[in-house]
Amino acid sequence: MDDTVTVDTPLAAATAPAPVTGRCFGDGDPLYERYHDEEWGVPVHGEEALFERIALEGFQSGLSWITVLRKRESFRAAFAGFDPQVVAGYDKHDVERLLADTGIVRNRQKIEATVANARALLALHAAGRTLDALFWSFAPDRTQHVRPASWADVPAVTPESRALARELKSLGFRFVGPTTAYAAMQACGLVDDHLAACPSVRG
Repeated sequence: MDDTVTVDTPLAAATAPAPVTGRCFGDGDPLYERYHDEEWGVPVHGEEALFERIALEGFQSGLSWITVLRKRESFRAAFAGFDPQVVAGYDKHDVERLLADTGIVRNRQKIEATVANARALLALHAAGRTLDALFWSFAPDRTQHVRPASWADVPAVTPESRALARELKSLGFRFVGPTTAYAAMQACGLVDDHLAACPSVRG
């Protein structure tokens, strides 16, 4: 499905330029700080790692990212470490079990979409393709990119995220509209949207 609600990514959550000495986001919360410093915008490869990021971005739709981040280990336990072979085998009883799991976001559409996405990933593999190659084929050429000075300079959707969402949906993936796709591109390092004043950029 398309994005039908606001996606509150770390970028979307900010409305003003970051302080010169502060992170783009996450200051004051150790978990959020680690995510900003060590993961956000760092290239991610591998089928399970990318499957996890896509799933978590889908669960985050309409919520704050820190809410999902705090539940990440519970998500990993609930979805077998995001092993697509296991998750693809989940049935209606597993869906009901997950709907009762207070450690995750209990949303039927999102849970069912994650199971459907695991099955779509296995179908992709059966066709001789990988999610890694597919995902990274939509990384934009940023050789002339000017690093954003404020959140106002960071898009929520790009031509590449629209194309990625369209391709994923054509392959049976769900909850991957263009806004969610761009958030996943940011999270997986296809784009690096750290602000120019961010310590991660300035070293």
